[in-house]
Amino acid sequence: MYAIVEIAGQQFKIQKGRSIYTHRLAGDVDAVLAYDQVKVLLVDNEGTISVGAPIVEGATVSAKILEHLKGEKVIVFKKKRRKGYKKKNGHRQYLTKLQIEDITL
Repeated sequence: MYAIVEIAGQQFKIQKGRSIYTHRLAGDVDAVLAYDQVKVLLVDNEGTISVGAPIVEGATVSAKILEHLKGEKVIVFKKKRRKGYKKKNGHRQYLTKLQIEDITL
């Protein structure tokens, strides 16, 4: 069984027991996501596919926040040749690791 869900504006394919990384979500570690934070768009239950318009009615996903962390460093380098212009900048994205506990119809 898997589902396509929308969390924090991004779509993910999830399965029970797997973990995913999303943009930083509000909530403490070991907290369970509220039902309004996860929109279930599609559910596949052993070949029976339920597609929502826009969400599947009655389908819920239970996910637990495992940790808040920072992603890999992304380097932004800008240069204009023959002008002596160079800029080096970077950032690390704030992420939340989620553990998918249950998918119900």
